[in-house]
Amino acid sequence: MKCSYLSSSSTPCWMDKGSNAWMMVAAILAGLATMPGLLLLYSGIARKKWAVNTAFLTLYAFTASLICWVTICHNLAFGSHLLPFWGTPGPVLYTKFLLSRSHHPATHQDLDFPSATMVAFQFGFAANSVAIVSSAVSARITFQAWAVFVPLWLIFSYTVGASSIWSGGFLSRWGVLDFAGGYVVHLSAGVSGAVLAHWVGPRHPVDRARYPPNNVMLVLGGAGLVWMGWIGFAGGSAFLSPQQASLAVVNTNIAAATSLLVWTSLDVLYHGQPSVLGAVQGLMTGLVAISPAAGLVEAWASMCIGLCSGSLPWLTRLCHQKTTAKFCEEVDDTAGAVHTHGIAALIGGLLTGFFAHPRLTALVSSVSGSKGVIFGNFQLVLKQLAAALLVILWNVAVTTLICVVVKRLMKLRMSDDQLRIGDDAVHGEEAYAVWEDGEKTTL
Repeated sequence: MKCSYLSSSSTPCWMDKGSNAWMMVAAILAGLATMPGLLLLYSGIARKKWAVNTAFLTLYAFTASLICWVTICHNLAFGSHLLPFWGTPGPVLYTKFLLSRSHHPATHQDLDFPSATMVAFQFGFAANSVAIVSSAVSARITFQAWAVFVPLWLIFSYTVGASSIWSGGFLSRWGVLDFAGGYVVHLSAGVSGAVLAHWVGPRHPVDRARYPPNNVMLVLGGAGLVWMGWIGFAGGSAFLSPQQASLAVVNTNIAAATSLLVWTSLDVLYHGQPSVLGAVQGLMTGLVAISPAAGLVEAWASMCIGLCSGSLPWLTRLCHQKTTAKFCEEVDDTAGAVHTHGIAALIGGLLTGFFAHPRLTALVSSVSGSKGVIFGNFQLVLKQLAAALLVILWNVAVTTLICVVVKRLMKLRMSDDQLRIGDDAVHGEEAYAVWEDGEKTTL
């Protein structure tokens, strides 16, 4: 019997209520990782006079991403291919599509929940990506420039990565693996954040010299929401296998915990004391590094990934802080997105090429025989490396072009007075009703 997308029954014959319920929960968790997870984390890390600006950049990124997603970006990322790396643009605002049966982005197998659920779930990844970029340029980019940058970056950067790697594009057909957004989200956002930071320029010298967090407890609360929200990203990405979803959740937690402990241990050994902000950074690098591998590796391998993600980004961040190279001086990445997201994602993507299990990769990839180095296949790690280089080069080029265009239309950088004063000058608001840092009125 033919099953209509909108039948007299409340539930189509192809829908599994349990699967749809889980995917809706996963979509909500993924959204919470950004709103309010990253919003609280980033605004808590910011200096008090920039807390409002930092939060507002994330808020705008989330809301603007949603409108872009349903009007053009979803189909660019997951629609029928216009190019090997891009879908056909168009809105997803019609009932016939939203209530129709969803399909696996890479293998195109039928799924047992509606397309509306998939649209909501995949939106969480897109919004998270732009929020990460915002963390690199807070405290100096103009809101007007950011308002224009967000849709342009989503259209010309994010959707290309999603279509190429997740939606049967040329990298997907080549056998590149990215289970839950290591390359598509974090490598892209980390690289683009660093490029945008270069074009906008550094923070005010006073802020760059001393940028204490205004609320460490807010940072911890935001980090907790991000961690729990990441379960939605990882578990929801196993569209065809409940067992793989469970494994992805366990692996995510193992890698995050391992990475946090390693980063904290290195802080104690090098600085002589544990740091809450360092622990949060270790947590973030663990979550990012396990993303491409979450449902594709065994649990012991996720611990290995956590060991690397807690140590290598720690080292690159330390080197960045200590170096006097001109390029590093010019790239003032406020929240260190290039390390916590870019470097960590690169590590996770390459280690996926080492540890990917053939039984697990068969569930998400249409390429047969996809497995890691430990299973006798050395080609996958080379493919992962090549894909990473392509993602990096594409985001450098696209972000640079967007900055050139936006700079011709408006100012990228705030005025000196705004940089000196902060939120009160930029928004006419302050995070705390206490006179001091950033107050325009003088006594």
